[in-house]
Parts: sequence; C-alpha cells; structure tokens
Amino acid sequence: MARPKKKGLDYFPLDIDFFSDKKIKILKARFGADGITIYVYLLCEIYKNGYYIKVDDDFQYVMSDDLGMSIDKVKQVLKFLLERSLFDNTLFQSDTILTSAGIQRRFQLAVKERAKKNPIEISGFWLLKESETEPFIKVTHFDGKSHKNESYSGKNKDNSREESLKKSKVKNYIYYSNPDLEKEFIRYIDMRNHTGPPLLAEQVKVLKEELDRIGKDDAERIAICRKAFARGWKGFYPIGKKKDRKSRGASDNDKSNAFHNFDQREYDYDALEEQLSRRPKNI
Repeated sequence: MARPKKKGLDYFPLDIDFFSDKKIKILKARFGADGITIYVYLLCEIYKNGYYIKVDDDFQYVMSDDLGMSIDKVKQVLKFLLERSLFDNTLFQSDTILTSAGIQRRFQLAVKERAKKNPIEISGFWLLKESETEPFIKVTHFDGKSHKNESYSGKNKDNSREESLKKSKVKNYIYYSNPDLEKEFIRYIDMRNHTGPPLLAEQVKVLKEELDRIGKDDAERIAICRKAFARGWKGFYPIGKKKDRKSRGASDNDKSNAFHNFDQREYDYDALEEQLSRRPKNI
C-alpha cells in the first residue's frame, strides 16, 4: 500500500529579525505577548496543514481554549493581523481562508527537497504568480483548468492591492512610543476607516498634529482619543469644561461688554458639540 503523501510541514523557519518587523512591533505594543502567541499559533496550524487553513467559529473557540485566552481577544488579534496584511484579508473575507504570499513562499522552499521527487499539486487559494512559483509546485489554474475557488487566486493580488494600498499608507507606522496612546490613536483611526473613506497618510499626520496640539500630555491625549472614538467624531476636541469667567480672570473691560446689564450666558461647548452631532442631517 502506497504511503500517503505528506501534506504539511514538521517545522517552519522563523526569521531572526522577526521582532524587528514594524508590524510585529505594533502587534506587541497593542496586544502584548498574547498577540505574538496567537500569531505564532496560527502559523503553526497553517504549516501543519500545508499553506493555508480555513477558519470558522469552531476553530476560533478551540484556539481560545488551547491558549487560555478569551474569544474576544482572539477575534481582536485576528482582525488586527488581517488589517495589517500579515494574512491576506481579501481571501479571508471571501472564503475565511488564512494564508499570505509570504507564507506560501516559505512553504514551497520548505518542501523543495521532497517535492522534487513528488511534485505538489495545488488546486486553489494560491497567491503567488506563475513566475514566483517553483517548478515542483503544480498549480491547476496555471494550466487553464477551472475550480470554484481558483479564479480568486489569480485575481487576488490585483484586487487586494488597491484595498491594502490605502491601509498600508496609514497603518504600517508607529505614531507614539507610549503603547496606551498608540493603541487609542490607532483605534480611532480604525474607526474612521470603517465609518468612512480610508484615511490617507497625510490625513492621519494632520490628525496626529491636531491631537499633539490639543492634549497637554499623553494622559489627556488618551482621553481625547477615547472620547472622539466613543462619539464617532471626525476630529479631536479638547476635553470639555464649562468656561468660567472668574477662573479666566475676567477684566472690567470684559464686564463692560455685557448687554444692558444682563449676565452673559456661559456655554458648555462640549455639550453643544454633542447636540449638533445628533441633529438630523436633512435639516
């Protein structure tokens, strides 16, 4: 009886500059060691299977139990990994498949020796172009054959580039050395990208400058980010305080501007901003 062909790998290479990668630095800054653990766990599952895995709710709950982490954390980290292109987001959205071009490059190098004798047949979810694929990897769609998932593989790179280009300009960058401030600022940017057109790098730069100007320190900037995120604002505003004429040391000249001895009204500008944001747009 013929021995069944080996599907996955027994081990896979990990670059020595793994922790120098900017995306990994941000992953660790936002989720700590848990983020790194989840990413490596997913890589192990992928290479154990070959060059991709199909992810469903059951898989995520099993991973949560294996790692002793909450399902919410697992979902948050997975979302981050997809947004930062550590996995191919377009393929995940269409087929809930986790893989990437980098994973597939490492896979074909790892199977090189055994595949020279027994070429590996690939029928779908292959992201590399024909020119990037080794001769011992036989990809069905390169031969013009059809498969319900193969048409995606050929188009995926072109389709995903346009979407990921805008995101990569915005996200592949560390904005603050303070991890808490970095986390809140990125969360606000993510919210803006999900509720409207993706922000360009120049727009994010302006928002950062605005936040730096308004907040007197990191603690205040964190509070400003959280408030803007919670209310869905398109910009940053100072932490709301009622304007106190006495605390500002109003002068006699200020008092002389009162109209017919009526007290001038003091406004809570933060409350006004909230009311204006809730007004119907057709008014």
